[in-house]
Amino acid sequence: MNKSASILLAGLLCAGASLAQTAASEVMVTVTSADPQAQGFALVLATQAVQQKAKVRVLLCAAGGPLALKAREPEPLKPRSPKDMLEGLIKAGAQVEVCALFLPNSTHTAADLTDGVTVAKPQEVAAHLLQPQVRVLAY
Repeated sequence: MNKSASILLAGLLCAGASLAQTAASEVMVTVTSADPQAQGFALVLATQAVQQKAKVRVLLCAAGGPLALKAREPEPLKPRSPKDMLEGLIKAGAQVEVCALFLPNSTHTAADLTDGVTVAKPQEVAAHLLQPQVRVLAY
């Protein structure tokens, strides 16, 4: 193999490795289910993604929205409740938001949200979802 072909092959291999690393580097998890096991599994996967160095964003909507409330009692689920897992994700650096429609359509305000949870901005969420390296999981 000549020198040019070797350099081209090395460049392609490096580019391929780089693409493989970025292909799954961001995960968006949407939780709309009220079912504790569905919520728990979504958050287990999000936690695993954070532990594997992915950038994780969690969006809580509809029946998933109450998970974000400070006063929410944790659901009894072994080994940890969805609320406990959500708090762990926040501490680990995951971005956690409630849908923009959640607060205006409830009796709650931003002050009722767990520390570290913000209100999603639809234009930012849409832009994030359109990025090719973002994988979306919905529960």
